[in-house]
Amino acid sequence: MADPSLRLELLMDYAQRLPELPEQYHPLRDAGLNMVHECQAPVFLVVDVEEGKVRIHADVPREAPTARGFTSILIESFNGADPAEVQAAPVDGLHALGLDTLLGMQRTRGLSAIYRRVQEEVARKAAA
Repeated sequence: MADPSLRLELLMDYAQRLPELPEQYHPLRDAGLNMVHECQAPVFLVVDVEEGKVRIHADVPREAPTARGFTSILIESFNGADPAEVQAAPVDGLHALGLDTLLGMQRTRGLSAIYRRVQEEVARKAAA
Protein backbone atom coordinates (compact mmCIF):
# COMPACT_ATOMS: atom_id res chain seq x y z
CA MET A 1 0.00 0.00 0.00
CA ALA A 2 2.99 2.32 0.44
CA ASP A 3 4.08 4.45 -2.47
CA PRO A 4 7.08 3.20 -4.50
CA SER A 5 9.69 5.47 -2.89
CA LEU A 6 8.59 4.41 0.59
CA ARG A 7 8.75 0.73 -0.40
CA LEU A 8 12.35 1.15 -1.56
CA GLU A 9 13.20 3.08 1.60
CA LEU A 10 11.75 0.29 3.73
CA LEU A 11 13.70 -2.29 1.73
CA MET A 12 16.93 -0.38 2.47
CA ASP A 13 15.94 -0.20 6.14
CA TYR A 14 15.56 -3.98 6.22
CA ALA A 15 19.02 -4.31 4.65
CA GLN A 16 20.45 -2.77 7.83
CA ARG A 17 18.55 -5.27 9.99
CA LEU A 18 19.83 -8.53 8.50
CA PRO A 19 21.05 -10.62 11.46
CA GLU A 20 24.71 -11.60 11.52
CA LEU A 21 25.45 -15.09 10.27
CA PRO A 22 26.19 -17.45 13.18
CA GLU A 23 29.81 -18.62 13.27
CA GLN A 24 28.84 -22.25 12.73
CA TYR A 25 27.78 -21.43 9.14
CA HIS A 26 30.94 -19.54 8.14
CA PRO A 27 32.75 -22.66 6.83
CA LEU A 28 29.81 -23.49 4.53
CA ARG A 29 29.63 -19.92 3.25
CA ASP A 30 33.39 -19.70 2.79
CA ALA A 31 33.34 -22.96 0.81
CA GLY A 32 30.72 -21.50 -1.53
CA LEU A 33 27.99 -23.88 -0.44
CA ASN A 34 24.30 -22.99 -0.07
CA MET A 35 24.63 -20.05 -2.44
CA VAL A 36 21.66 -18.78 -4.45
CA HIS A 37 23.38 -18.86 -7.83
CA GLU A 38 20.51 -17.22 -9.71
CA CYS A 39 21.10 -14.04 -7.73
CA GLN A 40 23.75 -11.65 -9.02
CA ALA A 41 24.84 -10.86 -5.45
CA PRO A 42 26.56 -13.60 -3.42
CA VAL A 43 23.63 -14.74 -1.26
CA PHE A 44 24.34 -17.53 1.25
CA LEU A 45 21.18 -19.15 2.55
CA VAL A 46 20.53 -21.98 5.00
CA VAL A 47 16.92 -23.02 5.60
CA ASP A 48 16.08 -25.64 8.20
CA VAL A 49 13.01 -26.97 9.95
CA GLU A 50 13.88 -27.66 13.59
CA GLU A 51 11.32 -28.91 16.09
CA GLY A 52 8.53 -27.98 13.69
CA LYS A 53 9.71 -24.39 13.17
CA VAL A 54 11.44 -22.75 10.23
CA ARG A 55 14.95 -21.41 10.84
CA ILE A 56 16.67 -19.25 8.24
CA HIS A 57 20.27 -18.02 8.33
CA ALA A 58 21.76 -15.89 5.59
CA ASP A 59 24.68 -13.73 4.64
CA VAL A 60 24.45 -11.06 1.97
CA PRO A 61 27.12 -8.37 1.49
CA ARG A 62 26.27 -4.81 2.46
CA GLU A 63 27.16 -3.85 -1.13
CA ALA A 64 23.98 -5.66 -2.26
CA PRO A 65 21.31 -3.78 -0.27
CA THR A 66 18.36 -4.93 -2.39
CA ALA A 67 19.11 -8.64 -1.94
CA ARG A 68 20.13 -8.03 1.67
CA GLY A 69 16.90 -6.18 2.46
CA PHE A 70 14.67 -8.77 0.79
CA THR A 71 16.48 -11.61 2.58
CA SER A 72 16.04 -9.78 5.86
CA ILE A 73 12.29 -9.46 5.19
CA LEU A 74 12.08 -13.21 4.57
CA ILE A 75 13.95 -13.98 7.78
CA GLU A 76 11.76 -11.66 9.80
CA SER A 77 8.61 -13.06 8.19
CA PHE A 78 9.38 -16.78 8.27
CA ASN A 79 11.87 -17.44 11.09
CA GLY A 80 10.03 -19.38 13.77
CA ALA A 81 7.00 -19.98 11.56
CA ASP A 82 5.32 -23.31 11.03
CA PRO A 83 6.30 -24.84 7.69
CA ALA A 84 2.65 -24.71 6.59
CA GLU A 85 2.70 -20.90 6.95
CA VAL A 86 5.70 -20.63 4.63
CA GLN A 87 4.13 -23.02 2.13
CA ALA A 88 0.88 -21.01 2.23
CA ALA A 89 2.70 -17.73 1.46
CA PRO A 90 1.98 -16.20 -1.94
CA VAL A 91 3.84 -17.85 -4.80
CA ASP A 92 5.07 -14.45 -5.99
CA GLY A 93 6.40 -12.78 -2.87
CA LEU A 94 7.85 -9.84 -4.79
CA HIS A 95 4.46 -9.00 -6.22
CA ALA A 96 2.81 -9.37 -2.81
CA LEU A 97 5.25 -6.81 -1.42
CA GLY A 98 4.85 -4.52 -4.42
CA LEU A 99 8.53 -4.80 -5.34
CA ASP A 100 8.20 -6.47 -8.72
CA THR A 101 7.33 -3.23 -10.50
CA LEU A 102 10.15 -1.27 -8.82
CA LEU A 103 13.10 -3.46 -9.71
CA GLY A 104 14.75 -4.44 -12.97
CA MET A 105 14.40 -7.88 -14.50
CA GLN A 106 17.76 -9.16 -13.24
CA ARG A 107 17.11 -8.14 -9.62
CA THR A 108 13.57 -9.50 -9.79
CA ARG A 109 14.91 -12.83 -11.04
CA GLY A 110 17.50 -13.02 -8.25
CA LEU A 111 15.11 -12.09 -5.45
CA SER A 112 12.51 -14.51 -6.77
CA ALA A 113 15.16 -17.24 -6.63
CA ILE A 114 15.84 -16.46 -2.97
CA TYR A 115 12.13 -16.66 -2.19
CA ARG A 116 11.71 -19.93 -4.12
CA ARG A 117 14.71 -21.45 -2.35
CA VAL A 118 13.18 -20.69 1.05
CA GLN A 119 9.83 -22.22 0.08
CA GLU A 120 11.41 -25.27 -1.61
CA GLU A 121 13.76 -25.99 1.29
CA VAL A 122 10.96 -25.66 3.84
CA ALA A 123 8.76 -28.04 1.82
CA ARG A 124 11.59 -30.55 1.41
CA LYS A 125 12.71 -30.48 5.04
CA ALA A 126 9.20 -30.50 6.48
CA ALA A 127 8.41 -33.63 4.46
CA ALA A 128 11.57 -35.41 5.68
